[in-house]
Amino acid sequence: MSATTIQTAPRDPAVQAVLDSVLSTPSSTLLERARSHASAQGLRYAGGLTPAEAWALVSRGDAVLVDVRTAEERKFVGRVPDTPHAAWQTGPAMIKNPRFLRELEKAAPKSAVVLLLCRSGKRSAAAAQAATAAGFQNVFNVLEGFEGDLDEQQQRGEAGGWRRWGLPWQQD
Repeated sequence: MSATTIQTAPRDPAVQAVLDSVLSTPSSTLLERARSHASAQGLRYAGGLTPAEAWALVSRGDAVLVDVRTAEERKFVGRVPDTPHAAWQTGPAMIKNPRFLRELEKAAPKSAVVLLLCRSGKRSAAAAQAATAAGFQNVFNVLEGFEGDLDEQQQRGEAGGWRRWGLPWQQD
């Protein structure tokens, strides 16, 4: 498969109904709902959005989606097309990337609505907190990440995530 092939998973009718509903919701409503939830939870970043909500914002041009996974994850697992990369951690030891904030600033201005995506939504939450502390004003975590949580067989891809929602992705 070439890098230009965009893939989407087949959607069951329930997933499609949720996606259709989210896509018809105004961006301002999606963002305000996420901010309210973050405030109630005491999060130190703007909030969390489902993959469907993130796609609605990105597809409208209302947000910048930044992948914070390692370069290896993007290459071997897949990535969202035309998405900038600013690794939160690097290498097999997953050491925090000392250049993360500089790379993030190259990907999006500090005033932009920035959505951070990792494998499951955990590293991107930590990255969102660090970005907010560094002056980014509207940083959101993409809940479920690219692959979702582990399932009963300790595998990813069936319990949520960007790909499970059937959103566009590609693999090199």
